[in-house]
Amino acid sequence: MSFGDKIFHFLLYSLLTFLWFNTFLFNFNYKEKKAITYAAIISIVFGIVVEVLQEILTVYRTMDIYDVMANTSGVLVTVLVIVLIKNIDVKKI
Repeated sequence: MSFGDKIFHFLLYSLLTFLWFNTFLFNFNYKEKKAITYAAIISIVFGIVVEVLQEILTVYRTMDIYDVMANTSGVLVTVLVIVLIKNIDVKKI
């Protein structure tokens, strides 16, 4: 297992979540709670779908549960950072 690969997954999904958050917040004018919730759900689901499709559709790539964990960790850390910076009230999400 390559830890460099997992760090790349973590960083990539952190960026993906941040971009989705900003898209929902500024382009669709969602409230911050809704924007962060949608950004997190879409990013996590996307990561899982990509891993499953790698297993199903290719013969040279396989699903890696550690990639899913790295992806999800990147999403959750980014959500935490955004919540702390924006002071979003998490209790009502």
